[in-house]
Amino acid sequence: MTINVGVFGAAGYAGQELIDLLSTHPEMTVKFAVSDRQSGESVNGNGLNYIAQADVDWTSADLVFLCTPHGVSAPLAAHALDAGAKVVDLSADLRLKTTDAFQQWYQQEHPVPALLPTQYGLPEINRHFLSNVDIISNPGCYPTATLLALAPLAKGGALKPGAPIVVDAKSGVTGAGVTPKPGTHFVEVYGDLKPYNIGRAHRHIGEMEQELKAMNPDAGTIIFTPHLLPVDRGILNTVYIPVTDGWTPAQIRDLFEASYSAEPLVDVLPDGQTARLKDAVRTNKGVISLHFPTPDVVLVVSVIDNLRKGASSQAIQNANILFELPETMGVL
Repeated sequence: MTINVGVFGAAGYAGQELIDLLSTHPEMTVKFAVSDRQSGESVNGNGLNYIAQADVDWTSADLVFLCTPHGVSAPLAAHALDAGAKVVDLSADLRLKTTDAFQQWYQQEHPVPALLPTQYGLPEINRHFLSNVDIISNPGCYPTATLLALAPLAKGGALKPGAPIVVDAKSGVTGAGVTPKPGTHFVEVYGDLKPYNIGRAHRHIGEMEQELKAMNPDAGTIIFTPHLLPVDRGILNTVYIPVTDGWTPAQIRDLFEASYSAEPLVDVLPDGQTARLKDAVRTNKGVISLHFPTPDVVLVVSVIDNLRKGASSQAIQNANILFELPETMGVL
């Protein structure tokens, strides 16, 4: 099988990472890489040149990856589906289930309401929903790290009903995208650590709570504060999770081991070890460590590479599912 692939937003960080990973995928071949800004320039390492969106031959792709901004991706997804291609969307356009939720968190009308709801592609949590579909919405990077930390407790009934969950998140600057901004270039970021969108302001909260409530309707609200780290890539989330009475550290560890022991792309570290950025950066895995500061709170450190498990490698994982290939093909 040869699956012909088109990548939109191919010159961004996630798009570049995706093309690099696809270069070694045994069943997928990149046929075109779209970037209006860099049209005509060489795509590093694979002999292609970037093309403008206007020059795309939609019939040449069996699969389209959308690494484009929210508001832009959904119309492209609809066009690709009409042309007979399958789609993995890395933007936020299809992550929320309703137009009202999209309006609430992104302060704009949804561009293609007919595409909602779309299946949310975090395979370790909901792969049973991802077969026999033509389009998958790839999760955000912060939600991926957060939901991996929460899923065993949410599904296992260990969350304290209604109790707020605190997520202290830190990301490298590639999470802000390739376009230069005053607050993300080197001289502003170096030697500093800056929180932003504190508490309940970040738009990824809607996505995280939607998926958390799907696993456990009694789960509490998420209090989420991201920070910008002076590093190029990686996400480290420290998640403070109240648990119901009677759960011991050994039982909680058993939940995590049962959830992830058979998952090739999630590692749960042994007692006494703490996950750090270097455990996950430039890999396709999530890495988790468990800590027990008080009897009623479990602290989970969840680490991913924001451009890999938080974007491109997870997109390939989802694409493999769409085409009924081994899920880890090209990423492990």
